Amino acid sequence: MASQPLRLAEEYGPSPRESELAVNPFDGLPFSSRYYELLEQRQALPIWAARFTFLEQLESNPTGVVLVSGEPGSGKSTQIPQWCAEFALARGFQKGQVTVTQPYPLAARSLALRVADEMDLTLGHEVGYSIPQEDCTGPNTLLRFCWDRLLLQEVASTRGTGAWGVLVLDEAQERSVASDSLQGLLQDARLESLPGDLRVVVVTDPGLEPKLRDFWGNPPVVHIRREPGKRPSTIYQDTIPSDRVEAACQAVLELCQKEAPGDVLVYLPSEEEISLCCESLSRKVESLPLQGLPPRVLPLHPDCGQAVQAVYEDTDARKVVVTHWLADFSFSLPSIRHVIDSGLELRSVYNPRIRAEFQVLRPISKCQAEARQLRARGFPPGSCLCLYPKSFLELEAPPLPQPRVCEENLSSLVLLLKRRQIAEPGECHFLDQPAPEALMQALEDLDYLAALDDDGDLSDLGVILSEFPLAPELAKALLASCEFDCVDEMLTLAAMLTGGADEAWCQARGLNWASLCQAHKLRGELLELMQQIELPLSQPAFGSEQNRRDLQKALVSGYFLKVARDTDGTGNYLLLTHKHVAQLSSYCCYRSRSRRAPARPPPWVLYHNFTISKDNCLSIVSEIQPQMLVELAPPYFLSNLPPSESKDLLNQLKEGMADSSAGSKSSSAQEFRDPCVLQ
Repeated sequence: MASQPLRLAEEYGPSPRESELAVNPFDGLPFSSRYYELLEQRQALPIWAARFTFLEQLESNPTGVVLVSGEPGSGKSTQIPQWCAEFALARGFQKGQVTVTQPYPLAARSLALRVADEMDLTLGHEVGYSIPQEDCTGPNTLLRFCWDRLLLQEVASTRGTGAWGVLVLDEAQERSVASDSLQGLLQDARLESLPGDLRVVVVTDPGLEPKLRDFWGNPPVVHIRREPGKRPSTIYQDTIPSDRVEAACQAVLELCQKEAPGDVLVYLPSEEEISLCCESLSRKVESLPLQGLPPRVLPLHPDCGQAVQAVYEDTDARKVVVTHWLADFSFSLPSIRHVIDSGLELRSVYNPRIRAEFQVLRPISKCQAEARQLRARGFPPGSCLCLYPKSFLELEAPPLPQPRVCEENLSSLVLLLKRRQIAEPGECHFLDQPAPEALMQALEDLDYLAALDDDGDLSDLGVILSEFPLAPELAKALLASCEFDCVDEMLTLAAMLTGGADEAWCQARGLNWASLCQAHKLRGELLELMQQIELPLSQPAFGSEQNRRDLQKALVSGYFLKVARDTDGTGNYLLLTHKHVAQLSSYCCYRSRSRRAPARPPPWVLYHNFTISKDNCLSIVSEIQPQMLVELAPPYFLSNLPPSESKDLLNQLKEGMADSSAGSKSSSAQEFRDPCVLQ
């Protein structure tokens, strides 16, 4: 007798020839005509042939883990979640909903929209998504797409495995910190409810499959096979162009002039180059002598917000989508027939020794290059123009993308691991183990922030910090604002620092509607969280001198690790925690103010970001008084600073403040004794 999921797989999804009165098993309503149109497209996907095999493995595998391996564009991200929903429906959803993780919020939202359409269900009801500042789910949500960092937060704050019947970790080859950490936590023996209850599906590119097989103990693998002989034609340039943006623009214009059918996908390293390319193309395509409509130029990167839906809209005009590493794996773009690839990516890499980020321009991996070329695979196959020689990747590119857990600040991750009562984060299972110095720096920072107790476990303050979707230092500053009566103002600062208030859009317009909306939503979430924890709130008092000092004190309480001093009065700032010299960002208001009316830069500043680039920039800074640092930073932090003139000055201030305090106490005692004598 066939198992229940297999019977359901045979029954679910009536063919277009069957009665149009067939009922959707998820909401009990008749299927629409659009369902049948999309069903034909789904059945043409390479993954469709593996449907029965996948459901059988999901039902019968005793370990509860199934790997799915297939190339980009095979239909993994849209079909696997639907089949898992069928499996959970057959079990009556007794073990919870189906949750699908994505490495990028944009991908989670886009997939939820597409899958809800294919399943003939209402977005926000049976199918939903959860991303920062946007929870489009309801009490009847059965299939949820989720940003992997949000799910990691849920796992860290929940005993056991939560209300998940099936957990799908999609795009594992992206190697995000959250995805790698989730796999480590799920594989860890502490999650005793994993065998028999929770089903885990890990979806990946074939390049990472061997590593995942070893990590999970050789679970069953469902391979997605493509028909041979349908690869796009790939053309390599003899040399790397000196101007990538101009070379990419020229290649797009040549394709448009040839009027080769299909949309175009352009890969550039950074968002800055994406913007430059879009601006240039938008001007030039208008003047092309074309028979039809001019091409529609669209950017695709994390700051696009809901505008990303324009990439999927049906239009008579050719679309030229300009993107970067975001679209290596996470977005299915079936209309693409031509790819133009720069072969490079710009990534921020964190150095724990100096607590700074490097902007690294580097070759993409061979796995990414293959994925980009396959974007042009279709009927008929398209073309891929690589703006680099074939030897470039063969000699310089790594086989797989770099694991982000080896390149990011791990303070937030260690805070969450401590929340799971993992005493030594280095003992947690990772696909690739982080560097010991990165874990030690994260533990040291959390200790300075008073997030750890004497035994190295989370303190009461650390538990509260772990509840906030903020960097630990910013969460500490927000909590300190309760003491200094500036909660309202600090909520706004925290939301703007997290919600995308960067220099680029400040320089261009001063304001950006999408970023402000995101910050507004985050501010509401933070306020609600503070109310739930029953933290004291204060009324706004922005504008007064006292309020300004209170805000500085709250910031110093969290950001004392990020303080710099102007050593010579010319804007050369020496960072206190190490002997790196940096300058204020060119967008900084202190620099623009000094250009209008020459003045000495602020002697002491705290900073939100330090990026090692051409000019070693401190970005988003605030002037502070060193007395605040002496008063609010932990004494052992100040004593552990490396020897410098700045440390000597702070020690002198500390001694002076101690003498002043002792004198004040003596005077107060005398004043208290005198009235007693008179009495």
